[in-house]
Amino acid sequence: MASFHFIHAADIHLDSPLHGLARYEGLPFEEVRNATRAAFDNLVSFACDEAVDFMLIAGDLFDGDWKDMSTGLYFARAMGKLAAAEIPVYLLAGNHDAASDIRKKLPWPPNVQQFRTKPTTHLIPHLHVAIHGQSFATAHVTDNLATGYPGPVENHFNIGVLHTALTGHEGHATYAPCSVDDLRARGYDYWALGHVHDHAIHAERPHVVFPGNLQGRHIREAGPKGAVYVEVEDGVVTRLRHVPLDTLRWARVDVDCSGAQTLDDVDTATRQALARHHAVHSEGRPMVARVVLSGRTPLAGALQERRGRHRDEICALAAGVAPDLWIEKVQLDVSPPAAPPIKDGVAEDFMAMLAEAQGALELAAALAEDLAPFLTAVKVAGDNDDGSLAAMADRGDWSALLAIAGSALGARLAGGEAE
Repeated sequence: MASFHFIHAADIHLDSPLHGLARYEGLPFEEVRNATRAAFDNLVSFACDEAVDFMLIAGDLFDGDWKDMSTGLYFARAMGKLAAAEIPVYLLAGNHDAASDIRKKLPWPPNVQQFRTKPTTHLIPHLHVAIHGQSFATAHVTDNLATGYPGPVENHFNIGVLHTALTGHEGHATYAPCSVDDLRARGYDYWALGHVHDHAIHAERPHVVFPGNLQGRHIREAGPKGAVYVEVEDGVVTRLRHVPLDTLRWARVDVDCSGAQTLDDVDTATRQALARHHAVHSEGRPMVARVVLSGRTPLAGALQERRGRHRDEICALAAGVAPDLWIEKVQLDVSPPAAPPIKDGVAEDFMAMLAEAQGALELAAALAEDLAPFLTAVKVAGDNDDGSLAAMADRGDWSALLAIAGSALGARLAGGEAE
């Protein structure tokens, strides 16, 4: 068999918006808005630089029923660059593509081969490669498509392209469900999967690979994103590596506050954690971080009381670490080590009453009625922080809201503001 190399990508979601950044002042919105295109540009450039023999896209090139044809025209121009480099592209439609009018109406360049909605095999004769795949006909495919794929072509390196969550993956609908054993049973040499947005290698004989999505779009898609580069020699995969191609990176930064005695200590720990994470994980890219403050600390009440102001302060800390480091959200998972010693009898009685009220349905109903005008005003102002007290009230999470309020009040009554 011939030796060759190819690139396997999936879940590109062209022109899909990035979430969680609308409130951030100073953000380069043009870069954010074009992040998925910029990542795709990186993919095309990498393919050309490496002179790969072909490219596989295992579904979800687009992001649903886009009405703007500029998305499709952009893709056609990108394919033209690959055509000029004599790189063919084999494209499978995933669940998001099935809902796309663009995919149905746009004529593709001649170097783009699409898989039909029934099992299809494309041959690359001079490489002795057979590529098998089946596009989604609808956005919701619940059948095991893998069992209907054809048998391997003799004396060829056989690749299966499939959009699937295998037997299930958290955060992803179980479309085209199948097992690794189902894939092995087809007798192929490599399975190029899509749909799951995390890079993963589920097997090596044969290789069963998710490249992950090309560009993270929100905090649940943190870490390096890109495609998989595969080298084959004499019919055997000899090298496989994940190539980061994203242009903006998401990160969760955990800050342990259990040893902090003052709010300045919390700021110091946060700055150090942000600097460390940015230095190690940004790889020269702009980074958007969610800061999670956790641990048992006597500062829990004070942190809850000033959560809005503290978010602004952490944004300033991030700007001091790097000009291209932004904060998506500050999440508080702190709790007090023990109930504060309140010696004042009236205050102590009040705190006990507040603790008892956390499960009182009548009080919750009264609070909802009294706070309705305030919550309406907050929505108009655009406060969308899921962890804010206003958001808790809006979704009726009165127990959590009263617990936070009680923690903050307890700190104040106990003199634990700890500036």
